[in-house]
Amino acid sequence: QVQLVESGGGLVQAGGSLRLSCAASGRTFKMGWFRQAPGQERDFVASIIWSGSSTYYADSLKGRFTISRDNAKNTVFLQMNSLKPEDTAVYYCAASNGGTWEFWGQGTQVTVSS
Repeated sequence: QVQLVESGGGLVQAGGSLRLSCAASGRTFKMGWFRQAPGQERDFVASIIWSGSSTYYADSLKGRFTISRDNAKNTVFLQMNSLKPEDTAVYYCAASNGGTWEFWGQGTQVTVSS
């Protein structure tokens, strides 16, 4: 079992930046970020493979969001720039050993004001 703890959410004005962190209790094959806005489904944001540093992004977020990791600390980051009100959501960290996303964090709220 892997525990995931997110941090770094908060309130920011449109155009601002936030950096989310996710500390994992152990290492998995890949880690990622998802988000869920009120009344919406949970959507994929970005993911990263621990071993090869391969990264993947939702097409609509490329160029604004960047995922990275610190292997020594088993921590994944999501740098979010040029934030828009439509980025408002609960952001979840997730981890996978290959197939489905098996482990989830509790989520951190990101609110972007206009």
